[in-house]
Amino acid sequence: MLKYPEPISRLNGEFKKMPGIGPKSAQRLSLYVIGLNNIEAEALTNAIIDVKKNIKRCSICNNLTVFDPCDICGDNSRDKSILCVVSDPKDLLAIEKTGFKGLYHVIGGVISPLDGIRAEDLKIHDLLKRLSGNSVKEIIVATNPTVEGETTALYLTKLIKPLGVKITRIASGLPVGSDMDFADEITISKSFEGRREIE
Repeated sequence: MLKYPEPISRLNGEFKKMPGIGPKSAQRLSLYVIGLNNIEAEALTNAIIDVKKNIKRCSICNNLTVFDPCDICGDNSRDKSILCVVSDPKDLLAIEKTGFKGLYHVIGGVISPLDGIRAEDLKIHDLLKRLSGNSVKEIIVATNPTVEGETTALYLTKLIKPLGVKITRIASGLPVGSDMDFADEITISKSFEGRREIE
């Protein structure tokens, strides 16, 4: 059976470690990289190294940033009384496109016992610390409408409700079982408009 030379097999193996990349996609990416000229390959390599060296987490909201605090947390024109809780930075970017002017907190995933992700593995403790200053009046839970997203929303509600902070959930204008970053701005905006208080 004919196999790729070792360097290509190794590159395929690295690409397959990426989320959503199967064997065929890994092979296509490897062949794409092989087709790059040296300048393009070096630019790709430098971009990866630059991201690894310079991107960090915001010490306030846990978003990806170059500077700490991030641009959103450092923006004094934003409404500091509303805090939107999202799972990942990609969800923050999807919501930011709608024109939302509050602040965010990225918890870094959702509770998923089958995947070994517990509440303690998320940045929920940091979220609770942010609520101790009494400046936040409303928490909007904007986790994806999946079983794990709903579980996380319920867990957050049980923790936050006793603190006397209003807690709302984005409306289900988003299809159940889908990811927020695939939705358009109008759908996400409608979800925000139809948010409801969690009982």
